[in-house]
Amino acid sequence: MSKKIKEFELNDLRKTFKGVRDFVLLEPLKLDSAADYTFRKGLREKKVRVKMIKNSFVKKVFTENGVKVDPGSGPTLLCWGADSAKALGLAVDAMLKQLRPDPKVPAKIKEKIGVADGEAMPLEKLKEVPTKQEAIGSVIAAILGPSAAIAGALAGPGAQLASILKTIEEKGAAGAPAPAAG
Repeated sequence: MSKKIKEFELNDLRKTFKGVRDFVLLEPLKLDSAADYTFRKGLREKKVRVKMIKNSFVKKVFTENGVKVDPGSGPTLLCWGADSAKALGLAVDAMLKQLRPDPKVPAKIKEKIGVADGEAMPLEKLKEVPTKQEAIGSVIAAILGPSAAIAGALAGPGAQLASILKTIEEKGAAGAPAPAAG
């Protein structure tokens, strides 16, 4: 490949992957055209894009974007897109299981590594990374939990005192003689 063609390819990849922080690297082992079509179609339906990229280009482009990743050896399929890293991991894992329904059959695609927000991790861990909405919900629950307990602690004694005063008032009204008509 000439230097000019490499530079064109690198510039296209830089444009395509600018800002991409969540992706999965896969290695096609015995991928035939039918399995490749099924894999790509299934991921496309889940808004995940797939591209075959040279390992040296993967290293160069993502290092420039601030993501340290080692694609290893062998050809690399790069999957990115979806709403979150978790959705991406779940979509890729579902398609890998669909391509290999029987564990006795040799794998057609081998997972290399997953990356969530620039941090490398196995695909299993990528599927457990919380989405943005889940993370916000956890933070809000952590903030509101203690404040609800404090509000309950502050309101509880006042409610008890009001209940006691009401009981005393009701007993006092029941035991008092009726006013005389005059």
